[in-house]
Amino acid sequence: MKVNIYYGGRGLIDDPTIYAMNKVGTVLEELNIQVKRYNLYEDKRGISVLPKTLKEADAVILAASVEWMGIGGLLWQFLDSCFLYGDKEKISKIYMMPLVISTTYGEKDAQFTLVRAWEMLGGIPCDGICAYISDPVQFETSSDYSYLLEKKTENFYRIFSKKISSFPSSTKAVRNVLRPKTITLTPQESEQLSEYVSNDTYVKRQKEDIQELTQMFKKMMGDDKPYLDKLQKAFRPVPNVTVSFSWECPELKEKLFIMVDNDTLDCHYGGEEKVNAMLKSSQAVLTKVMNGEEKLQNAFMSGEVTAKGNFKLLNMFDSLFKLTAGK
Repeated sequence: MKVNIYYGGRGLIDDPTIYAMNKVGTVLEELNIQVKRYNLYEDKRGISVLPKTLKEADAVILAASVEWMGIGGLLWQFLDSCFLYGDKEKISKIYMMPLVISTTYGEKDAQFTLVRAWEMLGGIPCDGICAYISDPVQFETSSDYSYLLEKKTENFYRIFSKKISSFPSSTKAVRNVLRPKTITLTPQESEQLSEYVSNDTYVKRQKEDIQELTQMFKKMMGDDKPYLDKLQKAFRPVPNVTVSFSWECPELKEKLFIMVDNDTLDCHYGGEEKVNAMLKSSQAVLTKVMNGEEKLQNAFMSGEVTAKGNFKLLNMFDSLFKLTAGK
């Protein structure tokens, strides 16, 4: 039989959880149990593929070091991976013992978190080891604590080796609601997906492909040059007015140019052109103005828009373009 230990601490020398894990592992090996330990801090990028290591396990120990609050991010990441990529049929047969050692407050809360999470995954939680340790040296040299660790481990061994049933839990009754909102995958496909997720090169390439496709579809839909249609629809000519604006946003590759000559409007994106007022803001502010959520003059007065040239023309912009929210 085989037991996997997943350690979510930082591997510090004075971490009492390490001593407890070593003691538990020794007792299990004396009972002819194969023990394999996974230190999550050693390969953070590989956590997403760890659910496949559950395949050969009869039981697992989730070891948490509570140094501040909760079980820590690495164990959460491992449990998330089990939820997304783990073989739920296999997990439903695996017994889990929580091993939580705290050097601060919160060991019982952390233990409850591990038990509840394992139940939601469909697994079988068992009575575990939960302790607050203020003096690691005393903990490691105490014969009483050593005896307790041995007895807890032996009790865990009896439960998973004899496959003793547990009482039903309401947590298991609601876990069907907590299914990943993704396409249905076989355990083999989920395992393969977890390997792809852990591959930085693959993930980076996928992000680049998605970005490239997004840009392609934007061009196909005519959205690669936003705001032009809004300006055309909102334009209200004013007699004997000739004015020009440029609007620069770091997120846009080119400047937006707006030229008004009496009842003629020319708005486009392009290179440098002489204008009466040069505006600059984030694209979020530009979008607010174009959506009619804020007047240009107000955005300038609040500092969201900077301008060069004739500042008096900012009021003229609001008069020329009746930009209304929702249109």
